[in-house]
Amino acid sequence: MKRRPWLRLSIAAGNIIQLAGLALGGWALLASSSTPSPLWAILEMGAGWVCIYLCCHVIADWVVGRWVSIRFWYYTMDGTSKPQSWPLGPLRWLFEHTPFFRIHIDRMSLQRVSARRQAAMWSAGVTASVVLPVLGAFWAWRVHGFGGLSLFIFTVIWSIGTVINNLRPGGDYFKARQVLTTAKPSRNVKSE
Repeated sequence: MKRRPWLRLSIAAGNIIQLAGLALGGWALLASSSTPSPLWAILEMGAGWVCIYLCCHVIADWVVGRWVSIRFWYYTMDGTSKPQSWPLGPLRWLFEHTPFFRIHIDRMSLQRVSARRQAAMWSAGVTASVVLPVLGAFWAWRVHGFGGLSLFIFTVIWSIGTVINNLRPGGDYFKARQVLTTAKPSRNVKSE
């Protein structure tokens, strides 16, 4: 059963929302270090981390995709595209109801670029989903945010799971590897 997206956005609107989410996430992580209440500090840190996590993946796909000449049509928002990746119960329900951005690729432009360029685009979002939350949590810990070390440890473990999940069939690292291994070498194309 194909799910209907909750919302459709232009590329410009989606980029503005994601950039605002990244800025808000960074601000919340910074604010958590100067909040006198431990409860508020944890809430700010958690909200900042979630903003960064939700807003970094797809915009990284867009940035790298545009850089390597891939075009995109629009964004949609919906729950996770891979609910089967999560165990049954509250965690799966949460991810089915969390607003994730999804970008819709112009398949013709994707097919016109080299396998390396396609792999770069497929890898960009997952890499951002691993690196940016870890950096944000590390920063929260280093600026002495209450609970920053716990957030950092959680994020490292979460990021390992993200990488493993994306190496499986359907994951973006899997797609990147598949594109590279099925590419036919051409004698007339210069290496990039």
